[in-house]
Amino acid sequence: MTVLLPPSETKREGGDTERTLDLGALSFPELATERAAVITAARSVSSEESSARTALKLGPKSIAERLRNLVLETSPTMPAIERYTGVLYDPLDAREADTATRAWWDRHIVVQSAMFGPVGAGDLIPAYRLSHDSRLPGLRLISHWPAPAGSALATRRDGLVLDLRSEGYRALGPAPGAVALRVVSVAGDGRRKALNHWNKTAKGRLVALLGRTGAAVSTMAELADWAAAHGVVIEQVDGSWELVAESLGPAAV
Repeated sequence: MTVLLPPSETKREGGDTERTLDLGALSFPELATERAAVITAARSVSSEESSARTALKLGPKSIAERLRNLVLETSPTMPAIERYTGVLYDPLDAREADTATRAWWDRHIVVQSAMFGPVGAGDLIPAYRLSHDSRLPGLRLISHWPAPAGSALATRRDGLVLDLRSEGYRALGPAPGAVALRVVSVAGDGRRKALNHWNKTAKGRLVALLGRTGAAVSTMAELADWAAAHGVVIEQVDGSWELVAESLGPAAV
């Protein structure tokens, strides 16, 4: 099983100062050339405040984040699963997770980064500022990443590929055969409503539970059975797979 996650705009600062970015040590090392090209373009657009503000969509409170892109090769690193924060990643509480849970995430989670392409949960990365819709000089992310990232992801088709990425990040790394999971809220009368903001919380809780239980599934039917055994509702409705947010607790809706 492989779980595809989006990154997050917010990132934890700091990390291991003794272990800086090593493109060759990241998962999917065949993407080293593509990664280096994005880093170069990101550094260029981040060198001036005016160009960074437009290209990276930075406001007065976030403009200093452009500086991260100027020191990527020398900045401290930490595992990707810890670097990202926000409503999807906070439920993981990765820094407090036990060894078995972290090992599961390292084996099964791939994060689709705009800067580095697909990376493993345990890959050591620095803080950076770049989104799927950032505009880089001479390099369009939507043209740059899909072919090589999609090819790299194809090597991870070892059973079920569960795609929890947002639409923008799916476009950067097409994964044919992956199963998207729609997060819904079910009203008392049975009506279903797709969630927006809170869908990330539900996905984070699901990934946390997968890791804590060491889930071993290879099909969506097996995932649905695993979920049911843990009080979570994953079911197929009109040909699409849906996760019922309420089954993960009130904070997920």
